[in-house]
Amino acid sequence: MEHRIGICFLLLIVRFCWAQYSPNTLSGRTSIVHLFEWRWADIALECERYLGPNGFGGVQVSPPNENVIITDPWQPWWERYQPISYKLCTRSGNETEFRDMVTRCNNVGVHIYVDAVINHMCGAHTGAGDHTTCGSYFNATSEDFPAVPYSGWDFNDHKCKSNSGDIEDYHDIFQVRDCRLVSLLDLALDKDYVRSKVAEYLNHLVDVGVAGFRIDAATNMWPEDLKAIFGSLKDLNTKWFSAGMKPFIYQEVIDMGGEPIKGSEYFGNGRVTEFRYGAKLGTVIRKWNGEKMAYLKNWGEGWGFMPSDKALVFVDNHDNQRGHGAGGAAILTFWDSRLYKMAVGFMLAHPYGFTRVMSSFRWPRYFVDGKDINDWVGPPSNADGSVKSVTINPDTTCGNDWVCEHRWRQIKNMVIFRNVVDGQPFSNWWDNGSNQVAFGRGNKGFIVFNNDDWSLNVTLQTGLPAGTYCDVISGQNNSDSCTAVEVRVAADGTAHFLIGNEDEDPFVAIHVDAKL
Repeated sequence: MEHRIGICFLLLIVRFCWAQYSPNTLSGRTSIVHLFEWRWADIALECERYLGPNGFGGVQVSPPNENVIITDPWQPWWERYQPISYKLCTRSGNETEFRDMVTRCNNVGVHIYVDAVINHMCGAHTGAGDHTTCGSYFNATSEDFPAVPYSGWDFNDHKCKSNSGDIEDYHDIFQVRDCRLVSLLDLALDKDYVRSKVAEYLNHLVDVGVAGFRIDAATNMWPEDLKAIFGSLKDLNTKWFSAGMKPFIYQEVIDMGGEPIKGSEYFGNGRVTEFRYGAKLGTVIRKWNGEKMAYLKNWGEGWGFMPSDKALVFVDNHDNQRGHGAGGAAILTFWDSRLYKMAVGFMLAHPYGFTRVMSSFRWPRYFVDGKDINDWVGPPSNADGSVKSVTINPDTTCGNDWVCEHRWRQIKNMVIFRNVVDGQPFSNWWDNGSNQVAFGRGNKGFIVFNNDDWSLNVTLQTGLPAGTYCDVISGQNNSDSCTAVEVRVAADGTAHFLIGNEDEDPFVAIHVDAKL
């Protein structure tokens, strides 16, 4: 292992090491947003009218390749995770629309990150026919996917040691990586041919101009198989990226601490999703299990998380906001908007990890015995199954049941806050021993939270230059005017904060670009 690390280090020096941790966002842009199930045409517009002007670094898009169409239940969100081919046509749009989106977003400095489903094809029980988003024929029973093409030779049936062919024991790493995840046909990624088809798909997207990939279900693939595929990837398109830049890689590995598969096994390939982040932060903000915000002083590695430069972090994602994936009931989502805004605010203010913001759609939650039986419901759709466009209301929120958390003033302004304080140290921590905390980012920004059941009334050292600042949570800084609470920082860097526990948003954030 030491020998391999040494080789990688040598290669790194000459810029050939394939491991890619840099998000490839433009300088001064520090977060991406997951526009879950959005149409390509709507994403292109959102890049131009909102994401670019407000400093978002990029968009994670839903899988762009052809998938099976499921009608029972009716077109669920998870049909996007059941590939049929690597043709670029889905309910989000066709290849022409995808290319147009990538071009228009790149042109305004917002990069595209593709959710890459490469562990498997569709479910074993989806039948045969052309009920697919491009009309390609397939036969799941005989494992025939002529539009790739893949045949029975290209799947892991011979390697899987479970009785059913599915993963039956999640503590058996061989089953987890060689058997079918919830009956999805498991690709044999140890075969050169299969690797070549996956790399061909990813390289096609690189040619179009994408900046990187979320690797779906990385837990279910051997790290060395992924390494081989990533080693075949082209440099990014020099129309928008500097020569020699590699695709950003972040791998979906669910490592909550008790699993036999560790996130660290994948560090050689790129960043890894830190699922403990949202689960632990949700527990703290909810004040469950005796947790307090005061305990967040050593947040990050001090909580046993992976190294910051390897972590992709988020409060919730498309899986665990529905109770899927990892984190359980602790996960905060838009349904818990007051606490959720605090959690996202904390994430965007804190230096740990590379941050991803969620942007969701509403669905008709219906709990039976503690389980949401509508957790499958797909995006807002018309009667013919086509996805509804994202409409923008006069108050800049979204219509048609698109939640658009990234447009909530508090979250959008904290994305800007993170950009402003980028590179500044974590500083000037204060807490009351309970759920009132504050911290700064060098001499560029300062944030204060009151999650207690009583008022916060305190003078704190902010580290900021003297002057009057506009709180970017309660309102908006418009050139020289402020629609919000004003905070006066004295010559010695101190400021007085008063935050009621009944306030709509019980936190205050100031930064040097919001100085009046």
